[in-house]
Amino acid sequence: MRRKLFFWELGGFLFTGAVGTLLHFVYECSGGSLLAACVSAVNESTWEHMKLLFVPLFLFSVAQVCLLGRNYPNLLAVRALSTLMGAALIPVLFYTYTGILGYHVTWVDISIFYLADLGAFALDFALLRRGKLSARWMQLLGLAALWGLAFCFVWCTFRPVSLPLWRDPVTGVYGIP
Repeated sequence: MRRKLFFWELGGFLFTGAVGTLLHFVYECSGGSLLAACVSAVNESTWEHMKLLFVPLFLFSVAQVCLLGRNYPNLLAVRALSTLMGAALIPVLFYTYTGILGYHVTWVDISIFYLADLGAFALDFALLRRGKLSARWMQLLGLAALWGLAFCFVWCTFRPVSLPLWRDPVTGVYGIP
């Protein structure tokens, strides 16, 4: 069972990295489609890059719940925690290194996305193996957290908060340009 879980988590890591990378370009390639704006980055803000991690992670979670949910009764709570941690790693690492250097480096920005992806699935693997967080209320809370995050990512694309996290450093605009 542990080996099967490892390959699921590795597949999730690879899926999230590949789909998240593709989603970086979907909005522009779609000609500014509002549907594409819901799931892909509409600008270069840190928030939109967090969405690039969240969307494929969320989609993979749906598949994993359908196919493995009964084997891992703690899946929703664990996935909510690992998703929150992965998404939080992006601004923490980005603002830490740019605060130290005073500028950003593109290859480091890209690396941060993959590190956040790896961190999310490493935490996921560790917590799923332990079997903790299996209570029904924890699963409901995990489900609510994942759907709440989905709502926030879509909402804040169209109604961004006027804080640096939502500001496109290239154009200076918030949300859809």
